[in-house]
Amino acid sequence: MNKLLSLLKSRKFWASVVGLVLIIIRSFDPNFPIPDADLTKIVFVIVAYVLGTGLEDSRAPAAQ
Repeated sequence: MNKLLSLLKSRKFWASVVGLVLIIIRSFDPNFPIPDADLTKIVFVIVAYVLGTGLEDSRAPAAQ
């Protein structure tokens, strides 16, 4: 249960969910107002954010 709560509080998790939702919406709705090229850029920014946050978390001292 503790892992689930920490997952739901995770910035990386919610950023990934937003990216996934955008991709799913775009694949099912051809009239989605964000073009493919712009969606790709948004997803790249989300990936960079998740990787950067992961690196930041890995360098932080372990909580005791």
